[in-house]
Amino acid sequence: RDEPGPTGLVESGEGFDMGAFTFKLPDLGEGTVESEIVQWRVQPGDHIEAEQPLVDMMTDKATVEITSPVSGKVVKLAGQAGDMIAVGAELVVFETGEETRSDGARTDSMILAPAALTAAGGSVAAMPAGPVNALSRKAQASPAVRKRARETGVDLTTVKGSGPSGRVTRADLEAIALAGSAAPAASEQTGVKRIGQHEIRLIGLRRKIAEQMTVAHRHIPHFTYVEEVDVTELDALRKHLNEIHGATRPKLTFLPFFMRAIVRVLMNFPQCNAHFDDGKGIITRFEAVHMGIATQTAQGLMVPVVRHAEALDLWQSAAGIARVVDAARAGKAAREELAGSTITLTSLGALGGIVSTPIINHPEVAIIGVNKVQQRPVFQDRVVVPRLLMNLSSSFDHRVVDGHDAARMIQALKSLLEHPATQFI
Repeated sequence: RDEPGPTGLVESGEGFDMGAFTFKLPDLGEGTVESEIVQWRVQPGDHIEAEQPLVDMMTDKATVEITSPVSGKVVKLAGQAGDMIAVGAELVVFETGEETRSDGARTDSMILAPAALTAAGGSVAAMPAGPVNALSRKAQASPAVRKRARETGVDLTTVKGSGPSGRVTRADLEAIALAGSAAPAASEQTGVKRIGQHEIRLIGLRRKIAEQMTVAHRHIPHFTYVEEVDVTELDALRKHLNEIHGATRPKLTFLPFFMRAIVRVLMNFPQCNAHFDDGKGIITRFEAVHMGIATQTAQGLMVPVVRHAEALDLWQSAAGIARVVDAARAGKAAREELAGSTITLTSLGALGGIVSTPIINHPEVAIIGVNKVQQRPVFQDRVVVPRLLMNLSSSFDHRVVDGHDAARMIQALKSLLEHPATQFI
């Protein structure tokens, strides 16, 4: 009889010779019953080593990189990107040269080796932006080079490294970028007819984003309110604090001030710090403020969460925002950092435009949108002076938040931003 060995594999008993086995999809946490194939890191026929990446699988909470628990040849893959695989179902068939029955039949076993989950604790695994290629070797590169490769869509397994032992360097990536920019792109050519079309399957994080936005738009009657804010004094305070404490404390952008101001106004507008379960008809108001920070990443839009923003001072707010945003963009945000927000702050920075209509992060009931800052002429005491102005474009669930209350909340927020000292009184 076969018994599990210390490695998590089924060890052979009497009547077995060297052969192959099946790796089945393990439970990726939180009672997951199925996961979506985002991207294969291997192809049939590849010879791989233990702990080499096999596949990126997406659950409702995160994308997890699964690695091989053994060395061997990939014989069969369960499906293609976009397919859903049930927990416990066949994922990969390996040929390891370790076990088969003497009659030639293969031994299948569920491999649940701890090394198979490289995103321990539910971390989001970084997904390469480039095409899927067979991995016949594991590319050698530093974390910074790997990050740069993901951002530029370069598959490191196709790059011949110039560093020691074939290690891929930043100079190698820059050489590829330079070579790619030498010829004009098709979109830049004139006088040439272009034909053809490309179908792109909606998979992985992009599919999750589409589903979330559809749910939010279908179920939530949005009410958007736009207000102009003079941030001249706020910008002066921000620069002054950075000049004094810049060497010892986190750099202050506008967002930490917005976070603190939102926390303050929510004390008087608790209906905006809530979730609405429209199926049960229940509104849940929260004492804690778990601030979602809408973040654009190489994989798409994500909303990492700064928890208990109400307990953070200005610099702690800045550090918290930087930490979760950097983790999301690097593909290292933990699951608990990607769920549970009670209200969301969204900003496109310099690309913020004049007005936007942000979509509420379901099941929340409010989202505060920050548009770009512009210097404009303003009348003050019959004199035209330059001032820094920006718009707040914020959306509310009209079933839960009345238009009058939404306007009052944004007016209170405007007052705290235009007179920033009052945030600390």
